Amino acid sequence: MALFESMLVLALIATIMLQVSRGLDVPYPAVLAVAGVLVAVFPWVPDIRFDPRLALALFITPALLDSAYDMPLRTLRRYWVPLVLLAAVAVLLTTAAVAWIGVVLAGLPVAAAIALGAIVAPPDAAAAAAMLNKLSLPRATVKVLTAESLLNDAVALLIFAAAVSAAQTPGHGTGISPMLALAAPGGLLMGYLAGRIYIVQAVKLAGTLGGTLFEFVATFGVWVIAERMHLSAILAVVAYAMTVAHFIPSRQSAQDRVHSYAVWAAAVFFLNVLAFLLLGLQARSIVNRLDATELWRALEFAGVVVAVVIGVRIVWILGYNLVANRFGFRLGNERPPSFNQALVGSWCGMRGLVTLATALALPENFPSRDLIALSAFAVVLGTLVLQGLTLGPLIRRLRFTPDDSFERELAAARIELIDAAVASLDGKEDRASKQLRGEYLAARQLTVEGHDASDTSPLDSLRRHAIAAKRERLKTLRKSEHIEDDVFHALENELDYAELAATSSERIEIVEG
Repeated sequence: MALFESMLVLALIATIMLQVSRGLDVPYPAVLAVAGVLVAVFPWVPDIRFDPRLALALFITPALLDSAYDMPLRTLRRYWVPLVLLAAVAVLLTTAAVAWIGVVLAGLPVAAAIALGAIVAPPDAAAAAAMLNKLSLPRATVKVLTAESLLNDAVALLIFAAAVSAAQTPGHGTGISPMLALAAPGGLLMGYLAGRIYIVQAVKLAGTLGGTLFEFVATFGVWVIAERMHLSAILAVVAYAMTVAHFIPSRQSAQDRVHSYAVWAAAVFFLNVLAFLLLGLQARSIVNRLDATELWRALEFAGVVVAVVIGVRIVWILGYNLVANRFGFRLGNERPPSFNQALVGSWCGMRGLVTLATALALPENFPSRDLIALSAFAVVLGTLVLQGLTLGPLIRRLRFTPDDSFERELAAARIELIDAAVASLDGKEDRASKQLRGEYLAARQLTVEGHDASDTSPLDSLRRHAIAAKRERLKTLRKSEHIEDDVFHALENELDYAELAATSSERIEIVEG
């Protein structure tokens, strides 16, 4: 009950703080970090033990699924150079820099120092994504900063797994490379095959709660089976998610898709809440175990780690950008970003769920575990508060030229869809066909004129108004006992879907807080 009660308290605090901060342009993980600290300082909150082996499977699996599902291969191909520079080079440089100061300043064993570097190296795109989508930024910049999450998570987690194995089996480091050489392609193949199997079974379970449950079983099952087979569970989940994302849309109903997205969004958000709670409580336990001298040394070291993590990303991104623009290097098919774009990219280095989960995943007997966990929590809290609170003002101060490429592409595609719908009515002259054709043509004209996407049909607002009147009448019928509750809920469900059909996606999107 102790864990459950603490989770409820954190969830309540997080909910209140998220509501307060909705208009403050603050990434929601920053609010969760503060909430985790608030819960951890309560004296009545008990110490909670958490199985380190469960941390990666529970927290990393849905995070990887979320990132990989939204990452098409063509985006990786188009932006492969900036993604490699951000996800591979930046992660490797950060890991190396943090590992070096870990050895020099804290006397950590090399493997433990590398593990610390891998823990704090990967930025969390979710921490910046909501803000990036709300503010005026070039579309390519948003795509690259969002896409880097998938690759930097995979690179950092592979380094972390190798470092932990080396630290726990001294003298056997030479066997790690051959192991990874087999585990990586094996994990990719296993994930692809699991994705194809899932698609076949998911079609049979479509429209059922069992289908939703099977999504969780299949996703976490991929991680567990890959680990049992000594394959890369990280790459297996990535391959699985990308395979499912590529093939499932054409086989999935709208109802299943909306339901699935809502369930997974809630699950990932709840796991974020749980991870901040657990690491906050763990940091409190560490602080209580250290005497004053040890604590100050640990905090000083953690402060240096925070500075190095932020500084390496800034120096690397801005340094490369200056060289690329000076000598005209091209990033694949793309021109080098402007200095302002690079500045925003260098400041989007907030750490989040992956750093929390890997810190929790350290074995209990891991060398200098307390110092590493405390440093990881400091990096998460420091980057979320410092960079999270200043990212919005920075972007507004840079005053980027509005990028309307998304709106133009959206409008062009919407017109194509409307034309296809109108063509399907050719030869049909009954009253219903004429009415529907008129609606489509009116919607097309609005789109051509650049009308706001939230009013794609001139009748949508009237439909929503009429549906509201139906709802009021339905409530009256129920209250007066003219209809039973089963009839009420059946009609309520019909009105819900009718309202969704008459409402733009921008207005029905679920947001944090």
